[in-house]
Amino acid sequence: MRGFSNEFTDFPDYILKITKEIWEDRGLGRSMKVYYHPEVVVRVPAGISTGEAGMTHNAMETLVEFPDRQLFGEDVIWSGTPENGMLSSHRLWSTATHRGGRFGPDSGIELEFRGIADCYAKDNQISDEWLVRDNGYIVRQLGLTPEQFVKAEIEAGRAPGYFLPENDIVGPYTGRGNDNEWGARYAELLTRIMSREFSVIPEAYDRACKLEYAGGVSTGGWEAADAHWLGLRSALPEAEFKVHHVIGREDPMMPPRAAVRWSLDGLHEGWGAFGRPSGKRVHVMGICHAEFGPWGLRREWACYDEISIWAQILS
Repeated sequence: MRGFSNEFTDFPDYILKITKEIWEDRGLGRSMKVYYHPEVVVRVPAGISTGEAGMTHNAMETLVEFPDRQLFGEDVIWSGTPENGMLSSHRLWSTATHRGGRFGPDSGIELEFRGIADCYAKDNQISDEWLVRDNGYIVRQLGLTPEQFVKAEIEAGRAPGYFLPENDIVGPYTGRGNDNEWGARYAELLTRIMSREFSVIPEAYDRACKLEYAGGVSTGGWEAADAHWLGLRSALPEAEFKVHHVIGREDPMMPPRAAVRWSLDGLHEGWGAFGRPSGKRVHVMGICHAEFGPWGLRREWACYDEISIWAQILS
């Protein structure tokens, strides 16, 4: 790959190897400086930050809380070229023991959780990133609902932050992905669902689809897909749905697959996934992955952070 170290065979290899090197091999000094631009822009549902130094500090705090964390790269769906830069949508499944920190005092509980990171890289460095982690599932495994966790944080004077689009910073990546048919198909499917066309689910999803949703929900079938997407849309019935980035890929030994980054922005004015309507403005940052088979969408991963949503509802 032109501009990248020759130790990497391709872009997924780069993403998978530097993730392990930084997190599991503790390469926080050299590796972060080598692989992250000094002015990298990072957006998470809790807010936005800039600079490699801040990222390194946050990574150290995370490793104090989850010192034995292992990050298993389930897939890297990517687009672009080495010359112009490449965008990876990296789906991670992590295991870790909770030893105390942001999520409360040392519990010793063994956890698992997913996250998806969209990273733009050029010349061997990441300079733009969007990261969504299933923090709602983390607190559920620690014995609290996301609502209970946020209430306790607010009462303790530690109200969680949240990302709003008006606070965004335009980074070096301004692409929209690629024009592969599978990305376009999945983006259209999500757009139809968010346009309240829930009848598209039995039309487009495999009846035996396997589904992984926010909150650690592992389920399957048409009814489960309908319940998830209807619950989210019903809570924010008039919120504006935007598709920000779309990648589709067909690779050897892999099913056709897609990665879509999207947002919902509007008022929490309906009964749905987040209880009694509050009337509060809510911004949802979401990233989804999907795989397709002969009978439609066969696997789906929908990741958003319930903690940031409840922080906005309860603020």
